[in-house]
Amino acid sequence: MCTFPYHSNPKRHSFSIRILLQKRPALGYPEHPLTIGDHIRKKRMDLGLLQREVAATIGVSENTIWNWEHGIEPEQQYSPKIINFLGYIPFECPGDIMGRLAWYKRVNGLSLPELGRRMNQHPDQLRDWLGGGRRPLRKNIEKIEQFLENGT
Repeated sequence: MCTFPYHSNPKRHSFSIRILLQKRPALGYPEHPLTIGDHIRKKRMDLGLLQREVAATIGVSENTIWNWEHGIEPEQQYSPKIINFLGYIPFECPGDIMGRLAWYKRVNGLSLPELGRRMNQHPDQLRDWLGGGRRPLRKNIEKIEQFLENGT
């Protein structure tokens, strides 16, 4: 809001004019981010950072940030650094057990072998489960639930 005082003759009228100003979002500002790149661009613009500054924070090239902001999906290994930069997790956790396991893998930026080591499970077995090729047995579902509850 801007106020413009007006004083003509002190014996006459004195008044001020107020004009409400609305700041328009910058060109390309994603008000309702949908993709990871939209979330990155929104946070970057909110902080007034350049793409190269965000790239240095995340540990990628400036071109990589540009690609992400223009629709290329980031590799999973960068998820923890992206989440750290954003200050929040930009994707929801599903309710089903296999969706939660895939979400855990994504949030932590794990490969199948890394997830397998953490769970003491063979990566090929995890690939089958996460790919929908096979449903885990009840004992394995219990093992997955315990793993996710402990967050190890």
